Amino acid sequence: MASAHHGLELISSEHIVGASVYDPGGKEIGEIDHLMIDPETGRARYAVVNFCGFMCLRPGHHAVPWSTLCYDKDKQRYTSEVTAEQLEKAPDYDAASWTDRDWETRVHTHYGASPYWESAAR
Repeated sequence: MASAHHGLELISSEHIVGASVYDPGGKEIGEIDHLMIDPETGRARYAVVNFCGFMCLRPGHHAVPWSTLCYDKDKQRYTSEVTAEQLEKAPDYDAASWTDRDWETRVHTHYGASPYWESAAR
């Protein structure tokens, strides 16, 4: 489970990979498989999440914008507003997707997330 170091506002990557993701109601919907990190800024851009446990509508790994995940400090876990319908219709990705701004735009629009390149928030 993801955990923060007391006194620091940092989380080790060893606590992110494998961390469970929950819906707002507290139901586990998946697990973070890995992150896609911008090498120039060091910021996480996407979490690749295995959502098979989420009704298995589209089992497997799906790239979601990092900004769609929220860390709950009290419960020390990640939550997301991702719905079954969104997963069912999520844009597929491959190795070339990470450099395709059109694909990134479709993914951010699909999940209702502000594109990271338009804001300095994340």
